[in-house]
Amino acid sequence: MTTSLDDFIPYQLSTASNAVSDLISNEYKSRFGLKIPEWRVMAVLGSRGASTQRHLVEATLMDKVTVNRAVKTLVDRELLDRSPNNADGRSHHLVLSGTGRDLYDQIMPAAEVMEKKIMTVLSADDQRRLSSMLAKIKQSADDIAAG
Repeated sequence: MTTSLDDFIPYQLSTASNAVSDLISNEYKSRFGLKIPEWRVMAVLGSRGASTQRHLVEATLMDKVTVNRAVKTLVDRELLDRSPNNADGRSHHLVLSGTGRDLYDQIMPAAEVMEKKIMTVLSADDQRRLSSMLAKIKQSADDIAAG
């Protein structure tokens, strides 16, 4: 049985995700000079607190090189503070600096406004169901990848 690409759910997920991500990223790229990987790192640190690069790779599902470049850029812009990880000499603890926290606090409201605009096509109940379904899909993919 041949499935049309437009009916292939992984393709739909990918294109919807890219469209939403591009829309939101245009906002923080033009206003704040951040690329998508840099914003994802900031978003994780802003919402979850201090982390290591290894944990950022896991949280963002970006590869090590992309996370490393994003972290370097953010440290160079003084948006992140880096301190030694005494438990693992090969890694560092990363946290938003004061300037990084201020920027995060400016970007999040803009991202939330865009999310609301995008989601107006769904009822509150639809949004809750979509969130639940996406969590199930992510968990299924994680379970399959784990073997």
